[in-house]
Amino acid sequence: MIADLRELIGKRPFVPFIIHTVDGGGIRVPTVDHIAVPPAGDRVFIFFDKGGYDTIRPLMISRLTVDQETAET
Repeated sequence: MIADLRELIGKRPFVPFIIHTVDGGGIRVPTVDHIAVPPAGDRVFIFFDKGGYDTIRPLMISRLTVDQETAET
């Protein structure tokens, strides 16, 4: 999953995507500046516009989907 995530992060032009978690939630990543994955790949950091961030362990990610709403514009 980390390889797929890194592929989405590196895609140019960047396309917003959603990280779906095993608990049924989802977090939208609107720009490349809103996400970071350390070299070890043991965590994913998602940063929010109004400050703060969320940390997700890769094992908690169930799937990744391109945000179709913004990808088509």
